[in-house]
Amino acid sequence: MNSEQVIEVRGLTKKFHDVVAVNNLDLNVYRGDVFGFLGPNGAGKSTTIRMLLSLIKPSAGDIKIFGKPLKQNRQEIMTKIGAIVEKPDFYLYLSAYKNLEILGRISGADTSNKKIMEMLELVGLEKRYKSKVKTFSHGMKQRLGLAQALIHDPELIILDEPTTGLDPQGMKEIRDLIIYLSSAKNKTIFLSSHILREVEIIASRMIIINKGATQVEGTVDDLLKSDKVSVTFEVDNSETTLKLVNDSKWKESYKSTSKNEIVFELGKNEIPELNRYLNDKGVSVSAVIPVRSLEDYFLKITEGGDK
Repeated sequence: MNSEQVIEVRGLTKKFHDVVAVNNLDLNVYRGDVFGFLGPNGAGKSTTIRMLLSLIKPSAGDIKIFGKPLKQNRQEIMTKIGAIVEKPDFYLYLSAYKNLEILGRISGADTSNKKIMEMLELVGLEKRYKSKVKTFSHGMKQRLGLAQALIHDPELIILDEPTTGLDPQGMKEIRDLIIYLSSAKNKTIFLSSHILREVEIIASRMIIINKGATQVEGTVDDLLKSDKVSVTFEVDNSETTLKLVNDSKWKESYKSTSKNEIVFELGKNEIPELNRYLNDKGVSVSAVIPVRSLEDYFLKITEGGDK
Protein backbone atom coordinates (compact mmCIF):
# COMPACT_ATOMS: atom_id res chain seq x y z
CA MET A 1 0.00 0.00 0.00
CA ASN A 2 1.22 3.50 -0.87
CA SER A 3 1.90 5.39 2.36
CA GLU A 4 1.16 8.84 0.89
CA GLN A 5 -2.08 10.17 2.36
CA VAL A 6 -4.35 11.89 -0.11
CA ILE A 7 -7.17 12.51 2.39
CA GLU A 8 -6.60 12.78 6.12
CA VAL A 9 -9.60 13.57 8.31
CA ARG A 10 -9.39 13.99 12.08
CA GLY A 11 -12.27 14.61 14.47
CA LEU A 12 -14.59 15.82 11.71
CA THR A 13 -17.93 16.94 13.12
CA LYS A 14 -20.95 18.63 11.60
CA LYS A 15 -23.98 19.76 13.57
CA PHE A 16 -27.20 21.14 12.12
CA HIS A 17 -28.72 22.83 15.15
CA ASP A 18 -29.26 19.95 17.60
CA VAL A 19 -28.67 17.19 15.03
CA VAL A 20 -25.16 15.70 14.84
CA ALA A 21 -24.79 14.56 11.21
CA VAL A 22 -21.08 13.69 11.45
CA ASN A 23 -19.57 12.83 14.80
CA ASN A 24 -15.80 12.99 15.41
CA LEU A 25 -15.01 11.15 12.17
CA ASP A 26 -11.49 9.97 11.29
CA LEU A 27 -10.53 8.50 7.93
CA ASN A 28 -7.41 7.91 5.85
CA VAL A 29 -7.24 7.59 2.07
CA TYR A 30 -3.91 6.73 0.44
CA ARG A 31 -2.53 7.36 -3.05
CA GLY A 32 -3.98 4.82 -5.49
CA ASP A 33 -6.78 3.66 -3.19
CA VAL A 34 -10.22 2.78 -4.42
CA PHE A 35 -11.76 3.75 -1.11
CA GLY A 36 -15.28 2.54 -0.34
CA PHE A 37 -17.29 4.94 1.83
CA LEU A 38 -20.23 3.02 3.25
CA GLY A 39 -23.04 3.54 5.70
CA PRO A 40 -26.83 3.26 5.96
CA ASN A 41 -29.11 6.12 4.96
CA GLY A 42 -28.68 9.00 7.38
CA ALA A 43 -25.19 7.89 8.41
CA GLY A 44 -23.54 11.16 7.34
CA LYS A 45 -21.97 10.12 4.02
CA SER A 46 -23.28 12.99 1.87
CA THR A 47 -22.52 15.53 4.59
CA THR A 48 -18.94 14.25 4.81
CA ILE A 49 -18.48 14.43 1.04
CA ARG A 50 -19.79 18.00 0.99
CA MET A 51 -17.25 18.94 3.66
CA LEU A 52 -14.44 17.27 1.68
CA LEU A 53 -15.46 19.36 -1.33
CA SER A 54 -15.68 22.51 0.78
CA LEU A 55 -19.38 22.92 -0.03
CA ILE A 56 -20.25 23.17 3.67
CA LYS A 57 -18.11 24.08 6.65
CA PRO A 58 -17.35 21.59 9.46
CA SER A 59 -18.46 22.42 12.99
CA ALA A 60 -15.16 20.96 14.23
CA GLY A 61 -12.21 18.87 13.09
CA ASP A 62 -9.52 19.02 10.44
CA ILE A 63 -9.38 18.03 6.77
CA LYS A 64 -6.11 17.66 4.89
CA ILE A 65 -6.07 16.82 1.19
CA PHE A 66 -2.78 16.22 -0.64
CA GLY A 67 -1.10 16.91 2.71
CA LYS A 68 -2.44 20.46 2.98
CA PRO A 69 -5.20 21.89 5.19
CA LEU A 70 -8.31 22.28 3.06
CA LYS A 71 -9.42 25.49 4.78
CA GLN A 72 -6.26 27.40 3.87
CA ASN A 73 -5.63 25.81 0.46
CA ARG A 74 -9.11 25.34 -0.97
CA GLN A 75 -8.55 26.79 -4.45
CA GLU A 76 -5.33 24.86 -5.11
CA ILE A 77 -6.77 21.58 -3.80
CA MET A 78 -10.03 21.80 -5.76
CA THR A 79 -8.17 22.04 -9.09
CA LYS A 80 -6.87 18.50 -8.43
CA ILE A 81 -10.27 16.96 -7.59
CA GLY A 82 -13.02 15.68 -9.88
CA ALA A 83 -16.39 14.87 -8.35
CA ILE A 84 -19.93 13.72 -8.93
CA VAL A 85 -22.25 14.62 -6.06
CA GLU A 86 -25.81 13.39 -6.50
CA LYS A 87 -27.26 14.31 -9.92
CA PRO A 88 -24.95 16.11 -12.38
CA ASP A 89 -26.32 19.34 -13.87
CA PHE A 90 -25.94 20.25 -17.54
CA TYR A 91 -27.12 22.67 -20.18
CA LEU A 92 -29.98 20.47 -21.41
CA TYR A 93 -30.43 22.15 -24.80
CA LEU A 94 -26.76 21.83 -25.72
CA SER A 95 -24.99 18.73 -27.01
CA ALA A 96 -22.86 16.42 -24.86
CA TYR A 97 -19.81 17.74 -26.72
CA LYS A 98 -20.70 21.40 -26.10
CA ASN A 99 -21.39 20.74 -22.42
CA LEU A 100 -17.96 19.23 -21.94
CA GLU A 101 -16.36 22.08 -23.86
CA ILE A 102 -18.02 24.75 -21.69
CA LEU A 103 -17.56 22.94 -18.38
CA GLY A 104 -13.97 22.08 -19.29
CA ARG A 105 -13.14 25.72 -19.98
CA ILE A 106 -14.61 26.71 -16.62
CA SER A 107 -12.27 24.26 -14.89
CA GLY A 108 -9.27 25.30 -17.02
CA ALA A 109 -9.02 21.93 -18.74
CA ASP A 110 -7.82 21.03 -22.20
CA THR A 111 -10.92 21.44 -24.41
CA SER A 112 -9.43 20.37 -27.71
CA ASN A 113 -11.57 18.17 -29.95
CA LYS A 114 -9.23 15.26 -29.27
CA LYS A 115 -9.56 15.62 -25.49
CA ILE A 116 -13.34 15.97 -25.47
CA MET A 117 -13.87 12.97 -27.75
CA GLU A 118 -11.41 10.97 -25.64
CA MET A 119 -13.52 11.68 -22.54
CA LEU A 120 -16.78 10.82 -24.31
CA GLU A 121 -15.30 7.55 -25.58
CA LEU A 122 -14.06 6.71 -22.09
CA VAL A 123 -17.64 6.81 -20.76
CA GLY A 124 -19.27 5.26 -23.84
CA LEU A 125 -20.95 8.38 -25.24
CA GLU A 126 -18.80 9.05 -28.31
CA LYS A 127 -21.64 8.06 -30.68
CA ARG A 128 -23.99 10.56 -29.02
CA TYR A 129 -21.64 13.52 -28.92
CA LYS A 130 -23.95 15.66 -31.08
CA SER A 131 -27.13 14.76 -29.14
CA LYS A 132 -28.74 17.31 -26.86
CA VAL A 133 -28.48 16.33 -23.22
CA LYS A 134 -32.27 16.73 -22.81
CA THR A 135 -32.61 13.52 -24.88
CA PHE A 136 -30.34 11.54 -22.53
CA SER A 137 -31.54 8.98 -20.02
CA HIS A 138 -30.60 9.38 -16.35
CA GLY A 139 -27.87 6.79 -16.79
CA MET A 140 -26.40 8.61 -19.78
CA LYS A 141 -26.32 11.83 -17.76
CA GLN A 142 -24.39 9.94 -15.08
CA ARG A 143 -21.86 8.91 -17.72
CA LEU A 144 -21.55 12.49 -18.96
CA GLY A 145 -21.09 13.58 -15.34
CA LEU A 146 -18.14 11.21 -15.08
CA ALA A 147 -16.61 12.66 -18.24
CA GLN A 148 -17.04 16.14 -16.77
CA ALA A 149 -15.36 15.05 -13.53
CA LEU A 150 -12.41 13.61 -15.44
CA ILE A 151 -11.80 16.20 -18.15
CA HIS A 152 -9.25 18.25 -16.15
CA ASP A 153 -7.26 15.08 -15.29
CA PRO A 154 -7.75 15.20 -11.50
CA GLU A 155 -5.57 13.28 -9.04
CA LEU A 156 -8.49 12.54 -6.69
CA ILE A 157 -11.95 11.51 -7.91
CA ILE A 158 -14.87 11.66 -5.48
CA LEU A 159 -17.93 9.75 -6.64
CA ASP A 160 -21.24 9.77 -4.78
CA GLU A 161 -23.40 6.90 -6.09
CA PRO A 162 -21.86 6.91 -9.61
CA THR A 163 -23.88 3.92 -10.91
CA THR A 164 -27.30 5.35 -10.02
CA GLY A 165 -29.71 4.81 -12.90
CA LEU A 166 -27.43 2.50 -14.87
CA ASP A 167 -28.41 -0.92 -16.18
CA PRO A 168 -26.17 -3.93 -15.32
CA GLN A 169 -24.02 -3.42 -18.42
CA GLY A 170 -23.60 0.27 -17.61
CA MET A 171 -22.68 -0.57 -14.03
CA LYS A 172 -20.02 -2.98 -15.26
CA GLU A 173 -18.60 -0.34 -17.61
CA ILE A 174 -18.35 2.22 -14.80
CA ARG A 175 -16.80 -0.41 -12.52
CA ASP A 176 -14.22 -1.26 -15.19
CA LEU A 177 -13.53 2.45 -15.68
CA ILE A 178 -12.90 2.95 -11.96
CA ILE A 179 -10.51 -0.01 -11.91
CA TYR A 180 -8.73 1.37 -15.01
CA LEU A 181 -8.38 4.85 -13.50
CA SER A 182 -6.89 3.40 -10.33
CA SER A 183 -4.58 0.76 -11.79
CA ALA A 184 -3.50 2.33 -15.10
CA LYS A 185 -3.71 6.03 -14.30
CA ASN A 186 -2.85 5.88 -10.57
CA LYS A 187 -5.92 7.93 -9.68
CA THR A 188 -7.23 7.87 -6.14
CA ILE A 189 -10.97 7.10 -5.99
CA PHE A 190 -13.25 7.96 -3.08
CA LEU A 191 -16.44 6.00 -3.75
CA SER A 192 -19.71 6.29 -1.87
CA SER A 193 -22.21 3.64 -2.95
CA HIS A 194 -25.18 1.72 -1.62
CA ILE A 195 -24.45 -1.18 -4.02
CA LEU A 196 -22.27 -3.17 -1.68
CA ARG A 197 -21.39 -5.86 -4.21
CA GLU A 198 -19.85 -3.22 -6.47
CA VAL A 199 -17.69 -1.90 -3.62
CA GLU A 200 -16.64 -5.41 -2.65
CA ILE A 201 -15.41 -6.06 -6.20
CA ILE A 202 -13.48 -2.84 -6.81
CA ALA A 203 -12.49 -1.29 -3.47
CA SER A 204 -9.04 -1.83 -1.97
CA ARG A 205 -9.88 -0.15 1.34
CA MET A 206 -13.10 0.98 2.97
CA ILE A 207 -14.75 2.60 5.94
CA ILE A 208 -18.20 1.93 7.35
CA ILE A 209 -19.81 4.76 9.26
CA ASN A 210 -23.04 4.80 11.24
CA LYS A 211 -24.75 7.73 12.95
CA GLY A 212 -21.91 9.92 11.73
CA ALA A 213 -19.15 7.93 13.43
CA THR A 214 -16.56 5.41 12.26
CA GLN A 215 -17.44 1.76 12.85
CA VAL A 216 -14.53 0.08 11.04
CA GLU A 217 -11.81 1.06 8.57
CA GLY A 218 -9.26 -1.09 6.76
CA THR A 219 -8.61 -3.17 3.66
CA VAL A 220 -11.64 -4.96 2.26
CA ASP A 221 -9.85 -8.31 2.38
CA ASP A 222 -8.79 -7.97 6.01
CA LEU A 223 -12.19 -6.82 7.20
CA LEU A 224 -14.03 -9.61 5.44
CA LYS A 225 -11.58 -12.21 6.75
CA SER A 226 -11.72 -10.97 10.32
CA ASP A 227 -14.90 -12.76 11.30
CA LYS A 228 -16.69 -16.06 10.85
CA VAL A 229 -18.37 -16.82 7.56
CA SER A 230 -21.49 -18.71 6.62
CA VAL A 231 -20.45 -21.78 4.61
CA THR A 232 -22.69 -24.21 2.74
CA PHE A 233 -21.44 -27.80 2.30
CA GLU A 234 -23.12 -29.73 -0.48
CA VAL A 235 -23.07 -33.43 0.47
CA ASP A 236 -24.46 -36.71 -0.86
CA ASN A 237 -26.55 -37.44 2.24
CA SER A 238 -27.33 -34.62 4.64
CA GLU A 239 -29.00 -36.86 7.23
CA THR A 240 -25.98 -39.13 7.60
CA THR A 241 -23.61 -36.17 7.52
CA LEU A 242 -25.55 -34.39 10.25
CA LYS A 243 -25.16 -37.39 12.56
CA LEU A 244 -21.40 -37.23 12.05
CA VAL A 245 -21.40 -33.49 12.72
CA ASN A 246 -23.35 -33.94 15.96
CA ASP A 247 -20.61 -36.29 17.20
CA SER A 248 -17.84 -33.80 16.38
CA LYS A 249 -16.47 -30.49 17.64
CA TRP A 250 -18.44 -28.76 14.86
CA LYS A 251 -21.77 -29.53 16.54
CA GLU A 252 -22.11 -25.92 17.72
CA SER A 253 -21.12 -24.55 14.30
CA TYR A 254 -24.06 -26.21 12.54
CA LYS A 255 -26.83 -23.78 11.57
CA SER A 256 -29.32 -25.38 9.19
CA THR A 257 -30.03 -28.14 6.67
CA SER A 258 -31.96 -28.14 3.39
CA LYS A 259 -32.03 -31.01 0.90
CA ASN A 260 -28.38 -32.02 0.43
CA GLU A 261 -26.95 -28.84 1.89
CA ILE A 262 -25.68 -28.15 5.40
CA VAL A 263 -24.86 -24.62 6.53
CA PHE A 264 -22.17 -23.89 9.13
CA GLU A 265 -20.73 -20.75 10.67
CA LEU A 266 -16.98 -21.18 10.60
CA GLY A 267 -13.70 -19.34 10.90
CA LYS A 268 -11.68 -19.28 7.69
CA ASN A 269 -9.16 -21.89 8.88
CA GLU A 270 -11.95 -24.25 9.99
CA ILE A 271 -13.38 -24.68 6.49
CA PRO A 272 -10.67 -27.00 5.08
CA GLU A 273 -10.45 -28.76 8.44
CA LEU A 274 -14.16 -29.65 8.41
CA ASN A 275 -13.93 -30.67 4.77
CA ARG A 276 -11.09 -33.11 5.59
CA TYR A 277 -13.05 -34.50 8.54
CA LEU A 278 -16.11 -35.22 6.39
CA ASN A 279 -13.99 -36.77 3.63
CA ASP A 280 -12.23 -39.00 6.16
CA LYS A 281 -15.64 -40.17 7.38
CA GLY A 282 -16.64 -41.18 3.87
CA VAL A 283 -18.87 -38.19 3.10
CA SER A 284 -18.84 -37.06 -0.52
CA VAL A 285 -18.58 -33.26 -0.47
CA SER A 286 -19.44 -31.90 -3.92
CA ALA A 287 -19.10 -28.20 -3.10
CA VAL A 288 -18.02 -25.82 -0.33
CA ILE A 289 -19.61 -22.39 -0.74
CA PRO A 290 -18.62 -19.51 1.58
CA VAL A 291 -21.31 -16.84 1.50
CA ARG A 292 -19.53 -14.19 3.51
CA SER A 293 -19.99 -10.92 1.72
CA LEU A 294 -19.63 -7.23 2.26
CA GLU A 295 -23.40 -7.06 2.62
CA ASP A 296 -23.30 -9.53 5.53
CA TYR A 297 -20.50 -7.58 7.16
CA PHE A 298 -22.17 -4.23 6.57
CA LEU A 299 -25.45 -5.35 8.13
CA LYS A 300 -23.66 -6.75 11.15
CA ILE A 301 -21.61 -3.59 11.70
CA THR A 302 -24.56 -1.24 11.28
CA GLU A 303 -27.09 -3.39 13.15
CA GLY A 304 -29.38 -1.17 15.13
CA GLY A 305 -28.50 1.87 13.02
CA ASP A 306 -30.83 3.99 10.94
CA LYS A 307 -31.91 2.08 7.87
